[in-house]
Amino acid sequence: MPALMILAAPTAAQASLDMAKKNACMACHAVDKKLVGPAYQEVAKKYADQKEAAATLAASIRKGGSGKWGPVPMPAQAALSEADARTLAEWILAGAR
Repeated sequence: MPALMILAAPTAAQASLDMAKKNACMACHAVDKKLVGPAYQEVAKKYADQKEAAATLAASIRKGGSGKWGPVPMPAQAALSEADARTLAEWILAGAR
């Protein structure tokens, strides 16, 4: 029975996608195309060469902001824990797959 439980457990990527859906991130973002906000793949490219990219992106997710990707502001996601924001940031930086 334990082997079946392991097979049924979601992957880290699936858990991150589920978290993004649960927190309405996917209402404005998609993996590979611009919606209201940039595609996650474009975000990953922008942050790719930055030191502490995951920490920087996680902070941006929680604080929101404007002007980084055009005129539409990113609303703050202050209710998202730092750990969950970091998980989402790492998933996005890995290509959101």
